[in-house]
Amino acid sequence: MKIGLYFGTYNPIHVGHLIIANYMADFTELDQVWLVVTPQNPLKKKNTLLEDYHRLAMVEIAVEDNTKLTASNIEFKLPQPSYTSNTLAYLKEKHPKHEFSLIMGEDNLRTLHKWKNFDQILNNHMIYVYPRALTEQERTEVIEQTETENTLAQHKNVIVCDAPVMKVSASFIRKAIKDKKDVRYLLTEPVFKYVTDMNFYKK
Repeated sequence: MKIGLYFGTYNPIHVGHLIIANYMADFTELDQVWLVVTPQNPLKKKNTLLEDYHRLAMVEIAVEDNTKLTASNIEFKLPQPSYTSNTLAYLKEKHPKHEFSLIMGEDNLRTLHKWKNFDQILNNHMIYVYPRALTEQERTEVIEQTETENTLAQHKNVIVCDAPVMKVSASFIRKAIKDKKDVRYLLTEPVFKYVTDMNFYKK
């Protein structure tokens, strides 16, 4: 089975994440997409980041009715900080019959050469890349990194996908909730209910 790994803090998971995940599961050769919830780095306490189990719970309820999407807490069990190469090695050992690929935004592709064991990742796993709406700061950085990205994008294991992308972020949603704005259409109904019932992001 071909599994795409879509890593994120999912704080909270929103419709933009789900559109990407569903596109990859339906319009590529992947059989399933696992949304891998990134655990909080114990050395970096961030007030805005919810506990791991809350973020995992939101992903679980967001995808529970889709057989092609699965919430994964695999990195909760691994040493911190989490390195993608370590996670891939662990999954390959645990699920030898599965073929694991990565799903990432074009912004991550531009910095892939800085990742631990990036050559090993690039040569042994397919990477599905989706476009991202960029901030002004990112646009400036892009000009400096275009050559690196172009080189990586030409790699035989990199597949650039024309996935639909929404210019919405978890940080925008958190700020909107804090400012008492209505975000119901940016989250699935179960996730919106969970966030509302738990009074998350209001402070």
